[in-house]
Amino acid sequence: MHHSTTQICTDFISELNLAIGEQSGEGIFILCDTNTQRLCLPTILESTKLKGCHIICIPSGDENKNVDSAVKIWTYLSENGATRKSLMINVGGGMITDIGGFTASTFKRGLRYINVSTTLLGAVDAATGGKTGINFMGLKNEIGVFAPADAVLINIDFFKTLDAENLRSGYAEMVKHALIDTKDEWHKVMRFDVESFDLEELRPLLIKSFNIKERIVEQDPHEANIRKALNLGHTFGHAFESWSYKTEKPVLHGYAVMWGLLCELYLSHLKLNFPREELLRLKYLIKEYYGTYEFHCQQYETLLELMTHDKKNESKEINFTLLSDIGEIKINQTASKEEIFECFDWFREG
Repeated sequence: MHHSTTQICTDFISELNLAIGEQSGEGIFILCDTNTQRLCLPTILESTKLKGCHIICIPSGDENKNVDSAVKIWTYLSENGATRKSLMINVGGGMITDIGGFTASTFKRGLRYINVSTTLLGAVDAATGGKTGINFMGLKNEIGVFAPADAVLINIDFFKTLDAENLRSGYAEMVKHALIDTKDEWHKVMRFDVESFDLEELRPLLIKSFNIKERIVEQDPHEANIRKALNLGHTFGHAFESWSYKTEKPVLHGYAVMWGLLCELYLSHLKLNFPREELLRLKYLIKEYYGTYEFHCQQYETLLELMTHDKKNESKEINFTLLSDIGEIKINQTASKEEIFECFDWFREG
């Protein structure tokens, strides 16, 4: 399986043109959402290669990453003469690159697609690695395929349109990548000033973050072993996220992941002696910039149930990726109900 290279563009339009290649405008389908149509599309359409291209716009928000939206996209492609030689350009955050990659790679068994990631979270989390998907029956990314983009382009200028919460949400995945890399990288990422969020200062950290992910994905494209390291924080995190949707008080993915990282590092501390000082360093950062997630002990069972249903579980056991230290990854770890509940207790004590 080829994998796409992620580029942080220095000259966005010329790099976009290069990625488009020989394709003519009428064979190009741009997928955006109501936000990116307004904020990012005008810049993209400065490319002369896009004369006569088709634009598909779907409503923004993860709740629209579903079968109905996929059907709308396939219908549009079908009615507007898309062929295997067509090209799709997905312009948006993770929601758009997920559904865009999924619909492109399944229509007529697959057409080329390019991701233009317009959010920090989308860039770090969803843009590389070839995972595509849609939500189904209340479960995140339940239907999807592994199908890498031809290219992933990032124009940092688009991040200027993001609010503080969305920047922090993306930063959470960078924290995760640093944790599974080295102490040196972890300390660098932790020194970043989340308050001022200087995008130029972010650039080198972001490049490194992509490299960490790309290196792991290359070793294990289909998540048989080491790629599970990328799930750090996500077992607890996805449960918080799913629960937040059920209670109709949705939290941002990165916030859920940050809280999940804290729980899973505490579990790592309990089971594998992960160093307490690093655990507390993360706890301090989260207290400062992410607040806490409110839930009660009556909800422990529900959260546990959500964890059990995660795609990453091969059996009834809940599968965790834990760390014995920064960069010391231990995949396929399990924990008892008591241990999981102890994490909830510790998390809620703040």
